Amino acid sequence: MDKEAIAAVLGEIGTLLELKGENPFKTRAYHNAARILEGLSEPLDTLVAEDRLGEVQGIGEALRDKISTLVRTGRLPYHEELKASVPAGLLEMLGIQGLGPKKVRKIHEELAIDSIEALEAACKDGRVAALDGFGEKSQSKLLEAIAFKRQFASRHRLVDAIAAAEPVLEALREHPDVTRCSTAGSLRRWKEVIGDIDFVVSSRRPGAVLDFFVGLPAVQSVLARGDTKASVILSGGIQADLRVVADHEFASALAYFTGSKEHNIVMRQRAIARGLRLNEYGLFRSTEETRDPALRVECPTEEDLFRELGLHYVPPELREDHGEFAAAEKRPMPRLVEWTDLRGSLHNHSDWSDGRDRLEGIVERARELGLSYWAITDHSRASFQANGLDPARLLRQLDEIDAINQRLADEGDDFRLLTGIEVDVLRDGLDLPDEWLARLDVVVASLHVPSGEEAENTRRLVAAAGNRWVHMLGHPTGRLLLERDAYKVNLNAVIEACAAAGTWIELNASPYRLDLDWRHWAHARKLGVRCVINCDAHRLEHFGYLRLGAGVARKGGLRPDDVVNTMTLPRLREALAAKRGGAGRKG
Repeated sequence: MDKEAIAAVLGEIGTLLELKGENPFKTRAYHNAARILEGLSEPLDTLVAEDRLGEVQGIGEALRDKISTLVRTGRLPYHEELKASVPAGLLEMLGIQGLGPKKVRKIHEELAIDSIEALEAACKDGRVAALDGFGEKSQSKLLEAIAFKRQFASRHRLVDAIAAAEPVLEALREHPDVTRCSTAGSLRRWKEVIGDIDFVVSSRRPGAVLDFFVGLPAVQSVLARGDTKASVILSGGIQADLRVVADHEFASALAYFTGSKEHNIVMRQRAIARGLRLNEYGLFRSTEETRDPALRVECPTEEDLFRELGLHYVPPELREDHGEFAAAEKRPMPRLVEWTDLRGSLHNHSDWSDGRDRLEGIVERARELGLSYWAITDHSRASFQANGLDPARLLRQLDEIDAINQRLADEGDDFRLLTGIEVDVLRDGLDLPDEWLARLDVVVASLHVPSGEEAENTRRLVAAAGNRWVHMLGHPTGRLLLERDAYKVNLNAVIEACAAAGTWIELNASPYRLDLDWRHWAHARKLGVRCVINCDAHRLEHFGYLRLGAGVARKGGLRPDDVVNTMTLPRLREALAAKRGGAGRKG
């Protein structure tokens, strides 16, 4: 087991102990140990092999033994026994927004509820509202959360689909009987939430490829297996479908199974208008549905297929019937942004607030990736739950960043940390006064505690966008994918306010957010609003969100010039200062 998997086991042990009402110091020890493992800079298996795990602060003898067992055997009897002692439904209930271990335990102990279905019934007949600490409002919110979870029960975040698909795709590429292969469906189109994963393969021996696919280690169970198609459940519970076609069918099959449905309808209509028929088997000179090879229009690639239908090639991310046809009829599609165009991220956290890593470690990671800059925008004081910075702590952080940048300059290194803050947008204004914001390189304004009223949320964001010292709005709708809907806000009004003030809008690349949604970038771009693709990183692993954010930006039709953090550091400093009318922090 790798350290992330072991950390997950330790965290689950802590949660299970909470559900059983164990000593809070004991439960906290497991959660703390999970965080410690996630932040290790040295390989965990090395520490175990050299018997040095006990030297890590926060890892006592009992935890050392359990972690060592997990590293060496991949399982822990204590964890398995503990999990067996707690009704499985209680862990499922923790997936309901608004329910933590203490509340789940209370519901279980006082109402004998051990499943989401039983919880829903108890909410509907008023038993939950009668419990101390709940009430009618909490009961109503629980019913909403249960409905929300059920609605998306078979949906998965994009990042989880990518993590599940890429090893499978790599294995298929290496198989000797595979000619060409690709993902398809909503994953290839980079939808923020997907249902299942589609793979398309061309081969002369489909049976051999299908046998290989269903036997992969990542396959938990086989749902169906035919002559040219198989459906399986992968690790993590995601369904994956593989279709094997002849190589002359590959381009049409790939286009068909990539979709979207709306895009495919228009493609078929264009074919009919030209006296052709388009289906998953190819493009044919026919007025009727057919697979007759004598009528086939040879299209070895998707580019050939689009050209035969009077179109320039449309990248998969744009195939949603959101204007791509009008654009592709006229000229080649512009080059969309790639994650390798990005030179840094302007919204990130460190251990000064709720991040996991120290500034020196962040610098080292950024330099390893060849980045040019990285902004540290820890939370402001109103986010007390995230250890937000008051002015005194902010001053100390600025001193540390200046010292790091001076060392880098002395070493002849061009990389720089940028100073910043993620300032809360409050009812009566921003969490820090303008004179403090003016001292920082980068200011991200974010609404973390919204009102229930659309007009109020819109007013706050419009006011923040109009502040001279604010460079961008962070995660402007506050959504958490598969967990929480966006808060009520008039996005058109907010985008127009940003356009008027020259304020940028973030594309928060956290896989839980991907906010601003790709559907709104065409409007923002039309009004001249620029995008900033930000990791909102809280640990070193989150640097990888740059790739995720760039993929979603491509889906929004964004080009390198539309994205602020494709700029070099000198140009970025000029842009940061220009937002403030030329007033900017130098260095």
